[in-house]
Amino acid sequence: MSYKNFKVETDADGIALVTWDIPGRSMNVLDETSTNELEAIVKATTADAAVKGVVITSAKEAFCAGADLSMLEGMNQAYAKVFKEQGETAANQMLFDQSRRFSQVLRSIETSGKPWAAAINGLALGGGFEITLCCHYRVAAENPKTRLGLPEVKVGLFPGAGGTQRVPRLVPPQDAMTILLKGDPVTVEKAKALNLIHAIVPAADLIKAAKDWINGGGKAVAPWDEKGFKLPGGPVFSKAGMMMFPAGNAIYRRETYDNYPAARAIMSCVYEGLQLPIDAALRVESRYFTSVLRSKEAAAMIRSLFLSMQELNKGARRPKDVPATKVKKIAVIGAGFMGASVGYVSARAGLDVVLIDRDQESADKGKAHAQKVIEDQIKKGRAKPADAEALLARITQTADYAALKDVDLVIEAVFEDRKVKADTFAKAQQYLKPDVIFASNTSTLPITSLAESFKDQGKFIGIHFFSPVEKMMLVEIILGKNTGDVALATALDYVRQIGKTPIVVNDSRGFFANRCVGRYVAEGNEMFLEGVPPAMIENCAKMAGMPVGPLSLSDEVALDLGLKIMRATEADLGPNAINPEQKKLMVELVEKQGRLGRKNSKGFYDYPEKGKGQKSLWPGLSALQPKQLDPDTLDIEELKQRFLVVQAVEAARTVEDHVITDPREADVGSILGFGFAPFTGGTLSYIDFMGTKKFVELCHKLEAKYGSRFTPPKLLEEMAAKGETFYGRFAPKKAAA
Repeated sequence: MSYKNFKVETDADGIALVTWDIPGRSMNVLDETSTNELEAIVKATTADAAVKGVVITSAKEAFCAGADLSMLEGMNQAYAKVFKEQGETAANQMLFDQSRRFSQVLRSIETSGKPWAAAINGLALGGGFEITLCCHYRVAAENPKTRLGLPEVKVGLFPGAGGTQRVPRLVPPQDAMTILLKGDPVTVEKAKALNLIHAIVPAADLIKAAKDWINGGGKAVAPWDEKGFKLPGGPVFSKAGMMMFPAGNAIYRRETYDNYPAARAIMSCVYEGLQLPIDAALRVESRYFTSVLRSKEAAAMIRSLFLSMQELNKGARRPKDVPATKVKKIAVIGAGFMGASVGYVSARAGLDVVLIDRDQESADKGKAHAQKVIEDQIKKGRAKPADAEALLARITQTADYAALKDVDLVIEAVFEDRKVKADTFAKAQQYLKPDVIFASNTSTLPITSLAESFKDQGKFIGIHFFSPVEKMMLVEIILGKNTGDVALATALDYVRQIGKTPIVVNDSRGFFANRCVGRYVAEGNEMFLEGVPPAMIENCAKMAGMPVGPLSLSDEVALDLGLKIMRATEADLGPNAINPEQKKLMVELVEKQGRLGRKNSKGFYDYPEKGKGQKSLWPGLSALQPKQLDPDTLDIEELKQRFLVVQAVEAARTVEDHVITDPREADVGSILGFGFAPFTGGTLSYIDFMGTKKFVELCHKLEAKYGSRFTPPKLLEEMAAKGETFYGRFAPKKAAA
């Protein structure tokens, strides 16, 4: 029998080699066709007496990248249809049967009576890794780039095809919970040490090693199907188990504040499943998976963190009539921390980089930063000395602007000051070749006004990186009023080359990300001035789903920079554009107390010397509060809501102002750019999933109590009256093929 996604060849020894190779795709994903065909292959090889065993592998560079999550979206749509037509019970049964099907296919491999070996030739994630876990033997090819793991929790799901049951039956419970709850993939060496795979061999020997295991009498029985099987960490109610699960539950709550149904379900699946035989345990897993699949958190996270991100990364906003560009050489003007980091990530991606600063010493410091970063990577085993040598060879540091003459793209990253930037443009322009694109890495200054100092405004664009550049995945691309399509296409192509996710926004002060996160920081300051205890401000923000509290974030950004931006805003827009009480607080902290934030080890927090304990809130803060409120009288839910609502309202304003024209960019940008509660799906999904009408009612309630920063824009009022959503009214265009 022939298959669309698999090729099956049986050799003279009776070993069937099943090769996964989805036509027209660079990587295998687990879709409906693959599931159907794998089921048919299991049945055929099990029934064929001539087949002695089966090896499954991939013809691609990777084994499998995981499930096609758009298939899950389709399941949810089918659920809604059956719910409407036949009621909740029928809809629940349909979803349970569908979501359990792949788990049953994998269990049929395990119980087929034929030995199955997984020959893992590259990346194996999610459902792809679950396929290997149900095989009786797992061998991986030597490859430093290969990663194995179960990252489903990062998109609001969990491994629903046996992952929550097989991993803790192979791996000690603490390691198993880390793999499942963090979702971080591991190297093949780590996987072998954890007992997730049995062997690592040279790539050329991979299939032979898998077949040799079968020919050598490999057993067609999973460990948990053997009589007398013992769990690696002992029974759940053993002494070791009782030390693990209560502590694990406490850690789970500390890390998630119970905002993630999938993480909670993982804890329950493992705890309940390990007390049951494997088949009953797999049924338990499927029930939890069905429940989580129906949650709004899973729907929101799948849409934003998988589907939308994938579409944006593939060029959803790229002008279609501009030919593809490949940036080979860039210049970064300004070799300070930000510019040096931009230079580093560009060189890491294989681009030649010229780092320019006011003098040679400053330029040398920029290259030294890149050297320090790559040396840290070598110490952590994430890079080799040869990588460092190659990377540093691609970076040239100089004070001579004439080095701009042969670059394809210039990124200016000098001080956030209009005059300094204008002087930089004037120096640079005389050396630029005619078709070069010029970008400013400003974080707040409007691009249109900056472009006035540039002779060809069509080639001027904003490329806003987030700090630390090496870690932050988002890049904001800002269109000035006169920015041309070639500049936009080049910027998008460059961002894709360096492996970041771009969002495209129209020009405004603060653009999108800083407008929203600025509201978050300001709300923390408002609470501080109201008399809310600083520790409560920080903890409630984290309970709401933010990665760090607003006071801590202020310190990271630098309090003196916050004060500078406040003064620049006041100078440009007038005194009503800022809160005078917040300015007074910043002046007190920065100019009177000399507290600049983390950079001088004192801000809202005191920072110990490196390696000497944790940061702690500065005891002198209470003296700066006009009054202190009794924490027992404060509404924690309202404090949490204030943090999310104030950012979401600002995101809605950016849509009304035409800064954001595609809701995917607001959602992906808010999660990647400033950590807006990922379980909500992002700022606009937060509104959509709450319901626009309900959200506007909440805005008015907070507006009456706390002021106009919660006033919903007219657009939102209109949408609430019509029962519209952002994804309905502003339906995103599909990505270019």
